[in-house]
Amino acid sequence: MVGFLAFTVLGGVWFAVLFPKAYNRSLGRDPDAKPEPSPLFFAGPALTCLVITITSAILMDAENIAGYGNALLFGLTVGAGYLAANTVNIAINPNFPRPLLYAAISGGYNILGSLIVSLILQAFGGR
Repeated sequence: MVGFLAFTVLGGVWFAVLFPKAYNRSLGRDPDAKPEPSPLFFAGPALTCLVITITSAILMDAENIAGYGNALLFGLTVGAGYLAANTVNIAINPNFPRPLLYAAISGGYNILGSLIVSLILQAFGGR
């Protein structure tokens, strides 16, 4: 639960505080545009963070990930190899006016989030 909460809070800070203007530019919006608040806007990202956290916990257990070094390697592998790579794949279509900027912002969030989740999972239930 702690990993899920950390990942979710990181998303709010990442996109609303650290990179809101760049994120808007990556989507072709005015840099100062504000998102439309809706249930999906709030629940969607949190739900995906929960799924990623649960999946990481299952995989770390199945792979017998032990120690913080291995947890970091796992987090980097999942973050870069799956989450960020998939973000790039999603971004390189005609609907994203600045796909590489979008991929850098969202991919960076996913890599850092995966590292944090993996460290927290190791701290609270690791071997």
